[in-house]
Amino acid sequence: MSEKEETDSVGEPAEETTEESGDAEDEQTKHLPEDMEYDYEALHSRPTITPDSDIPENLLHLCHSFGYESGRRANLQLLDETTLMFIAGNLLVLLDLSTEEQRYLRSCSGGGIGAITVHPSRQYFVVAEKGTQPNIIIYEYPSLRLHRILRGGTEQAYSFVEFNRDGSLLASVGSFPDFMLTLWNWRDEEVMLSCKAISQEVYRVTFSRFNPELLTSSGSGHIKFWKMASTFTGLKLQGLVGRFGKTASTDIEGYVELPDGKVVSGTDWGNLLLWDGNTIKVEICRKNGQSCHNGSVQPFVLEEGQLLTIGSDGMVRGWDFETIDAADSSMESSRFEMEPLNELEVGNNVCLSSAVKSPQPDSFVWFAQDSCGAIWKLDLSFTHTAPDPECLFSFHAGAIQGLDVSPKSHLMATISLDRSVRVFDFLSNRELTISRFFQGGTALIWAPPEVSQAGGLLVTGFEDGVVRLLELFDPQRLPADARRQHKGDARLNLKQAFKPHNAPVTAVAYERNGDVLATGSSDSTVFFFTVGDSYRPIGWVHVPGPVLGLQWSPHSHEENRLLVLCENGHVVELHSPDPKAQKPSKSFELPELPRRSFRFRSIKSRIKREEEKARRQAEREKKKADLLKESKLVGVEEEEEEELPAICIPDPPSPLYCGFYSQPGQFWLSMGGFDSGFLYHCRFSEEQDEDPDPQQDEPFDFLPVCDTDDDPVRSVTFSSDRKLLLCGLHSGSIRVYLLQDQGLSSMKDYWALSVHDNQSGHLRHIRFSHDDNFVLTAGEDGNIFSFSLPPPEELQTSLQKRKATVPPPRVGVEKELYAQDIEGPTADSIVTAKLKLEKDRLQREAELKITEKKRKLAELQKKFKQVLKVNRSLPEHVRLKHEELELHPCFKEEAERLKLQRMMEVREQLSWEKERSHIAFSKLQDWFRDSVEEANVITLVAIRSDLRVSTYSLLSKSSAQLGQQDTPSCPDRDKHVTSDRRKSRTELEKDSNDRAEEEVLCPKVTRAAAVKLGDRQEERLKKAAVKAEQARAKLTIRKQEWVQLYAEKPDEDFEDPQDVQNIITARENIGDLKLKTDKDYTVPRHLMMTSGRKRAELKDLEDNMCERQTELNGQIVALRDTKVLLVSQLRAQAQRLHKVQQRLASHLHRAPPVLPTMLPEETPEKRLQSNRATLERYRVLREQRLKDTREDKEEGTTRLLEQLEKEMKEKEEDDQERGGEEEDEEEETSVEEEVGLTELEEELGREEEIRLLEEQDSLLEQMETSVCQFDAELLQLRHQRIHLDLKLTLADLRQLKLYQELLLLKELETKESSLQEKFDACIREENSIMSDLEECKEQLQLKQRDMVKLQERERALRTALRASLGDNNKFLEFLTKVFEKKIKRVKKKEPRGEGEQNVDSDEESDEDDWDDDDDDDEDDDYDSEEGALDDSVCPPGCDPQMFEYTLQLRERRLDLEEMLAEDKKCVEALKDECSALVKKEKLGKSSRKIVDDDLELVNREKRQRMNELDVVVPLRLHQIEFVVDGSVPSDLSEGLVVDRVELARLGQRIKQLQVEKAHQRDLKVQARHHHSKLLRECKDMKAQGLELEMECNKLMMMKCGRLVNLEVLQTLSGNRVLEELKQQKDRRAAAYEKDLQQWDAKVAEARKASMEVTRRNTRHLLTKKKLLEEKIELESKLNARGKNIQFRQFQGAKRRNILESIGSLQEVVRRQSSQAESLRRDIDVLSHKGGPVSPPGHSQLPTPPPSTRTRLSKPQSSTSVS
Repeated sequence: MSEKEETDSVGEPAEETTEESGDAEDEQTKHLPEDMEYDYEALHSRPTITPDSDIPENLLHLCHSFGYESGRRANLQLLDETTLMFIAGNLLVLLDLSTEEQRYLRSCSGGGIGAITVHPSRQYFVVAEKGTQPNIIIYEYPSLRLHRILRGGTEQAYSFVEFNRDGSLLASVGSFPDFMLTLWNWRDEEVMLSCKAISQEVYRVTFSRFNPELLTSSGSGHIKFWKMASTFTGLKLQGLVGRFGKTASTDIEGYVELPDGKVVSGTDWGNLLLWDGNTIKVEICRKNGQSCHNGSVQPFVLEEGQLLTIGSDGMVRGWDFETIDAADSSMESSRFEMEPLNELEVGNNVCLSSAVKSPQPDSFVWFAQDSCGAIWKLDLSFTHTAPDPECLFSFHAGAIQGLDVSPKSHLMATISLDRSVRVFDFLSNRELTISRFFQGGTALIWAPPEVSQAGGLLVTGFEDGVVRLLELFDPQRLPADARRQHKGDARLNLKQAFKPHNAPVTAVAYERNGDVLATGSSDSTVFFFTVGDSYRPIGWVHVPGPVLGLQWSPHSHEENRLLVLCENGHVVELHSPDPKAQKPSKSFELPELPRRSFRFRSIKSRIKREEEKARRQAEREKKKADLLKESKLVGVEEEEEEELPAICIPDPPSPLYCGFYSQPGQFWLSMGGFDSGFLYHCRFSEEQDEDPDPQQDEPFDFLPVCDTDDDPVRSVTFSSDRKLLLCGLHSGSIRVYLLQDQGLSSMKDYWALSVHDNQSGHLRHIRFSHDDNFVLTAGEDGNIFSFSLPPPEELQTSLQKRKATVPPPRVGVEKELYAQDIEGPTADSIVTAKLKLEKDRLQREAELKITEKKRKLAELQKKFKQVLKVNRSLPEHVRLKHEELELHPCFKEEAERLKLQRMMEVREQLSWEKERSHIAFSKLQDWFRDSVEEANVITLVAIRSDLRVSTYSLLSKSSAQLGQQDTPSCPDRDKHVTSDRRKSRTELEKDSNDRAEEEVLCPKVTRAAAVKLGDRQEERLKKAAVKAEQARAKLTIRKQEWVQLYAEKPDEDFEDPQDVQNIITARENIGDLKLKTDKDYTVPRHLMMTSGRKRAELKDLEDNMCERQTELNGQIVALRDTKVLLVSQLRAQAQRLHKVQQRLASHLHRAPPVLPTMLPEETPEKRLQSNRATLERYRVLREQRLKDTREDKEEGTTRLLEQLEKEMKEKEEDDQERGGEEEDEEEETSVEEEVGLTELEEELGREEEIRLLEEQDSLLEQMETSVCQFDAELLQLRHQRIHLDLKLTLADLRQLKLYQELLLLKELETKESSLQEKFDACIREENSIMSDLEECKEQLQLKQRDMVKLQERERALRTALRASLGDNNKFLEFLTKVFEKKIKRVKKKEPRGEGEQNVDSDEESDEDDWDDDDDDDEDDDYDSEEGALDDSVCPPGCDPQMFEYTLQLRERRLDLEEMLAEDKKCVEALKDECSALVKKEKLGKSSRKIVDDDLELVNREKRQRMNELDVVVPLRLHQIEFVVDGSVPSDLSEGLVVDRVELARLGQRIKQLQVEKAHQRDLKVQARHHHSKLLRECKDMKAQGLELEMECNKLMMMKCGRLVNLEVLQTLSGNRVLEELKQQKDRRAAAYEKDLQQWDAKVAEARKASMEVTRRNTRHLLTKKKLLEEKIELESKLNARGKNIQFRQFQGAKRRNILESIGSLQEVVRRQSSQAESLRRDIDVLSHKGGPVSPPGHSQLPTPPPSTRTRLSKPQSSTSVS
């Protein structure tokens, strides 16, 4: 993690970026239209075709995809109920679940697809691609139109994409190298925010479901938390890296955001991590530290109060969300333990990696991706009716290791490391059969027709080196009785299994005639087998590298050869072995099999160099031609050329990918790495080296392959007519070459298509079908594709069949037994089994030879004995001597030499066994000899004196006779038991009384369930009940914690134990202390001496003594070893001195010192050492003794050992004497008279003499110094021994005193133990009484508190009744009387046993009689008081529910009164019990005091007798200070022995006590001040607590209206009546919504009609206005005319008509006004009722002005007058 990212993890906003879409204030941003789309046909990737070629674009047609990339992350999405979507290489597959049909979308970039996701509305889905500057393609569903293209989000590939909850934003994250996190406004194809996520691989990024501004990303070893923050510069993206702290870092594949911002993530080890902020709050595991899942775990959804997780163990588990959200770590551990609520086991060998939910509402169906190659359908409702997990589809998991096609049908077989072999029908696009084995498969081949005429034999190789022959047949063609046992259209049967290799089988090939099968392995071996009904091994050969491929020479070649391709660039050609000519060997190896080898040497750099030279030459020629044209060649200087590229040989060599024969002895190779980009034509050289490793061979020709420098060819295949060449490339692309008759030289024009994944889909297997109509490909990405050369329409017409033909079964196959398979990977291979058999055979032969030689040797011995017998019978002069019977010395020497040689060989073979036996012997010696050596006393003797120092003998220890310490009496051992019993009983009482607190005082109205709840609501009620139960459990735990806390709370009179102990210590040690000899001295109980403590003291003393002795013994032994070295050194110096003195004259010799020797007492361990000669001598002596005498066996053995020791001493003395004589002889022979010396010789002799004298003196001085130094060290050691002896003597005296005390304690132990037992019994009885008394008092307090609670509950019942009735209820008095009425109730009797019932029957009958009398009296009183009160019938007018509620409350009141009466009886009984226990406690204390006094008397007697024992204290005269009259008295019995150091310490202690006294006074003053301060603080805290309680009550009244019990509210379970009412409310709301819509329609129609009326009214008003104006005008004219013309003239018919018309118009106006007014009122009423408001364009009609009405009334009045 980089430094910047670590900075982010501590909270600094380092990773912030502004919006890339431009200025945020730009209001002219153009939004793309919703119906905009792109042309998919113009954008999707197409095949690459060589320009100017005649190759058609649709050369290959995709038929089907048989694979699934189950290892890719999040490679499963759900588009609708029946359509799944996943990535397959460069294709997006849309799979219909019902029809299993597939639809395909190609990637637009051609570089592959990185990630996919689906929009929340499921109307769109996203395809994020890979390649250079890849795009994000958004398709519309189900039309599959290309809707949007998002560009510029990353450099190479996208790893994950995800929408937010409402689908408005899209988040994407890139992979290496930029790891760019981008937020998109995808509808407008704009980037909102973008920044680098981290410098590691990111697996996932998502928006929070609960906060749209939060995001989370995770990946390799990290998790990061993002926030979109608004700043003054715009919107920013800030990230914090999660810090693991003490938790080990892990890759995080999945996580889930919680509503409160926390995040739960998974781990590699199976536990969950709860993140709060950017730190881990707690690690969640199961009980007892078990992991949540076995292996990695991924949380994937939070639903219905459960957090669902999936794991690599194939389990789906549901965890309680509230428990996880409130989880916290404890002080002891950072883990939180919990158990899952639900779990589902999907299956065995299942590894779930992702899951998507069905889009159906209220559905619990999920579709899960299995990394082991499957798609599962899961029902996660966790109910009993849920169906079992269903495996919808099964595929290969991981890379495809082998693919081949049937030579006679449209069948294809594949094999993979997932241990499965599958057979497909690529004509009908379906899987026929699958077989699973014990190990992963690595190679596969379909047997040719020469081997299997029916075409149903498969040869498969596996990673454990096993080869299996599988038979494919149609089981429906079997006989009728066998057909019933087999189902399906095809079946694979194991025919034979054998193991030729110890490593994975990488290649299998049949010889061209089908007679030999060859198998190759990564163990660099090739094995040959004969082909037949049963394959038999021929032999194997070793090749220079791991085998990559095998190819037999075709029929066009004359010789039958095998081409072996090795991964390291070696190519070997082997002759086909002849099974008949090959001689059987020990291990099937074929060392003489002819072979040729080739080792590739790179020539690519030379090719590039030649191409560069040719290019430069062409440029020079072109320049010259241009200059010639311009006639400027003269005077032009040649430019200096750049250096050509260097010749480069890659190290290590480039890998070999594929190869094939071209001609006999020649072949083509495709290399990877540096040498890719060419096909190399190679041939075997004529000169072959024995060792192929140093061999270097170069291709003789090459063929460039366009655009493959970084994309080498991985596989090659030809069509049957060799017109088409298919190449599988490293990038997963198919390349097709059209070949001419010239062969590969015409390999120029090609057609290429990206099919498999460009990074992981290396195309290793590509095949033509048997009729060349299909092309099959399989890559390392797990995908398998089939293509057709003809168009699908033509193909169906030409084939005229829908499915492939499965081979028929062999005759009698149903009667054959199943072939024996090889199960374990540790099974022996063919070679190993052969070698074991050969080894066993050789061993048997050797045993036979040994037996035969022993027999011959016995015969020779018998003959030789007969010869000796005959020789002894002959006369002496004729008898042969013993020497004459021996062999000649030369024969003996030869035999001895051979014997020594064989002995050396045997020793080499048995060296390991010899070493093992030697170590075992040493261990035995150490075990049995060390204990004996401890008893051997080593006496070390000085060299120049008789000074001796001996070690201590440590063999016997008196402490071994001591027993173990007495177990101290524990009178308080029953305290914990009684306290636990008391606590348990108290808790039971509390639990029984707490049940009544859970009642809710509210009217319960019973009603029938009129509405049937749905499954979802039923599940919700069940979960609510579960949560309530969990809440009750939490409350119970919390109450227990409170009880424990209150129990730990100290009382008001609590005293610190440390202070109490200090006070006790002070009382014991301060004051008038008495001596132990005083009669009134009382020994504290913890200091009383017992026999066990005395034994321990004696044991410690002996251990100390033994430790001192062992230490001195070690020093003596070390000095003994020094003496051994010194003796050997003195002998060497003496030999050197002897040699010097030999060269000196005798008169110059100095007497050498006497050489010391090691005495037997100095090395006693040598007596236990022995050699072979000693053992042999012991055997001889023992045999002689057995023959000579018949003494006791043990005595004889002892004498034998003494005799043997004596002989060994004599032999050593003889050796020393013999050595001395030899030295004397040497000395005598060396001394000769010097005669006839010259002067020079004499001078040289004198110089040599001086040097020898100096050397002699030096040697003597060294020897003397060494001896003196050893003697000094021994003397010092002797002084230490004397001092230690003195101390040990004193210790012996103390030991004697301790032993006497021990005997005394044992004597009084019986009496003391009996009194101690009585005392312990009294203590136990007293403790039991005190515990019972405390328990009784606690129960009494509990009962009194329960009585108070019952009274409070009774008052609460009355309050609830008054609150439910109200103040104005006319039945208040009646219902109150009903509530207060006293009812005679029958007592409930607990069921008893028959014995108890018989015993107590009389007593119960008497009590019942008395109770019945009392009840009758009470009932009479009640009846007289209540009068005619009838509570059985609800009076008319009263609410029946309220009446029933009152009766329920009365029943509860009666229950409470009964409980209160019972509690009163219990209280009285407890008080009596307490008084009885107090009396028993007083009696127990008095008896304990008596026993204690007796025990004290015994202790005083014991102490007195111990004080009478004599103690020896050796003193010197200067230590005696007891003087009388100036002299030491003869009687020192009145003296006191005191340690001088202890006396000085007591004087110092007096001064220290004075200082401590002053200090304690100061502490007392401080403690008083602190005590007063604590009292004030306690008072303040009580006041604060009361204030907080009042505030809490106030808040409760504000929120709830009354004081409620919050714990009861938490434990409320789901209310079914409430759910039914909700359901009824929803139904009525839907009905009301429907009615409201109808009324809205009616209002709209009314409004429309109103508008129409308004328009008509407006027209009428305009007409009215016009008529009014005309009327006014007419009136004015009439008035003017009336002045001039007489009124009578207007009484004609014309005047009447005018007046009538005016009246009719006025009537119309009045009618319209009334209608308009009524419509206006209706509109106002509808508007006030919430109806629709009038449109803004139509205003309300104004009210007519009163002036108009006045004007209308005036003409009427005038007219009437007129």
